[in-house]
Amino acid sequence: MATKLLSIFMLCVALILVLLEPNQGASTVETLAFQQQHQGDYQPYGTTQGSLRPQECAPRCTSRCSATAYKKPCLFFCQKCCAKCLCVPPGTYGNKQVCPCYNNWKTKRGGPKCP
Repeated sequence: MATKLLSIFMLCVALILVLLEPNQGASTVETLAFQQQHQGDYQPYGTTQGSLRPQECAPRCTSRCSATAYKKPCLFFCQKCCAKCLCVPPGTYGNKQVCPCYNNWKTKRGGPKCP
């Protein structure tokens, strides 16, 4: 959701620049095309494996566990997973595919270990 808002914002800024400076329009359009091409390459900081420092786990996990009714176990396992994987998926639920280590760590019974 945040990446969609960011891309809409970038598109609006680029369009405003094109309209305000017609002499520079071609380079702005080329820049916009480059940004849209590589938009899929963008990974927010902290969501790719190994991109966090251990001291950054607590605030990320607090955010991740903010919507659950089971805060203590969520925070415990999230921080354990973050310490191992050094990443926390964005949002309060799902999105685990951006951090394979976090996603693939399983309990003894085969269920997901990380919230």
